[in-house]
Amino acid sequence: MKTFMDENFLLETQTAQELYHNHAAKMPIIDYHCHLVPKMVADDHKFKSITEIWLGGDHYKWRAMRTNGIDERYCTGNDTSDWEKFEKWAETVPYTMRNPLYHWTHLELKTAFGITKLLSPKTAKEIFDECNEKLAQREYSARGMMRRYNVQVVCTTDDPIDSLEHHIRTRKSGFEIKMLPTWRPDKAMAVESPTHFRAYMEKLSEASGITISSFDDVVEALRKRHLFFEEQGCKLSDHGIEEFYAEDYTEAEIKAIFNKVYGGATLTNEEILKYKSAMLIIFGEMDAETGWTQQFHYGAIRDNNTKMFRQLGPDTGFDSIGEFNTAKTMSKYFDKLNSAGKLTKTILYNLNPCANEVIATMIGNFQDGVTAGKMQFGSGWWFLDQKNGMEKQMNALSVLGLLSRFVGMLTDSRSFLSYPRHEYFRRTLCNLLGNDVESGLLPASETGFIGQMVENISYYNARDFFRF
Repeated sequence: MKTFMDENFLLETQTAQELYHNHAAKMPIIDYHCHLVPKMVADDHKFKSITEIWLGGDHYKWRAMRTNGIDERYCTGNDTSDWEKFEKWAETVPYTMRNPLYHWTHLELKTAFGITKLLSPKTAKEIFDECNEKLAQREYSARGMMRRYNVQVVCTTDDPIDSLEHHIRTRKSGFEIKMLPTWRPDKAMAVESPTHFRAYMEKLSEASGITISSFDDVVEALRKRHLFFEEQGCKLSDHGIEEFYAEDYTEAEIKAIFNKVYGGATLTNEEILKYKSAMLIIFGEMDAETGWTQQFHYGAIRDNNTKMFRQLGPDTGFDSIGEFNTAKTMSKYFDKLNSAGKLTKTILYNLNPCANEVIATMIGNFQDGVTAGKMQFGSGWWFLDQKNGMEKQMNALSVLGLLSRFVGMLTDSRSFLSYPRHEYFRRTLCNLLGNDVESGLLPASETGFIGQMVENISYYNARDFFRF
């Protein structure tokens, strides 16, 4: 019987163990997509408790706690103490067995705090006190956590209207770890609500210094902000979309649609789709001009529970996997950009695992024979960010593309304790390859090449692909 979470956790064979310990474990971390709060890095934030760094904003844990019958006040409430919230999480943890939260919880306790005890109601107070004692130390600050996990680069997620003041302040402070912005222009194409859209346009006008009264003004304002992001080191964009948009439209139609929604009128579904299609093309062209990599996270149905959305707002644990027929539209979108010579490097993340093979074959349609792995199948995202999801993603990519050119893992997290997800991914990768070697599916004589492949997927591919 193997010991839980020992040094060979997830590594089933001798070859897998050698690949991980001799190759993957030593590689630095490039976290090219995350949701860290830039101000916390700029301020080198010190966490008041394990509850703040661990449970604050973590909708994964909140979902599990709700499922376990824990009252909302212990998840998101303001009338409960940090200890009370932690105690309720500790009460839930034993019930998360076979959920990735069980692994993540104990891997984070082990790697960040050196705690190997299992979290439960019996150990909760002891672990709470030990974590808080360490968090009071200087090396457990926001920047200290990044150093602890050998992070080299993080790319946050930022709106075009953001000042990026915290990125600038962090860079000027001399902090050795790069924190770069990522362009996330979702609100600039969110025309479903005329009121919200008009309010956003006013903010965009203020941020860009461009008076907005027409669609051409919008494009000019966005280009100006895009250039500002480029000047601050941005190398990626990101789009959180339900599905892809590639409707046919004319320039006159888009200008008329803008005038209509800007004036406060509600758009038809056809008009919404055309406007989003036009904006996605414009964003793709901008990214191609600067050589950025565009990312697409698609397939989520968000804010399903309207009662809780009204109470708590978005990103609080009420989203799920959606079903959308996107393949034809996705292909049409990429083909439009490619035909115009403006298809930049791209990463696709699907939330529905039934699209794994769709993505793995789609990227092969638009590889250009110049940039290795120009079109990327992104690592398992959100509900797929776990051992089973990672394995399915890597198996589909292996069968239908080139796993060796994969840019690897990211946290997609708001937490400074999420970096062990890179370790979890690397162990899973090494286990897949190690098992293939020991099963005779890959040659044992090529373990040197396979070891380099592990290092590339863990670090070098991302470093070179994004030009960090």
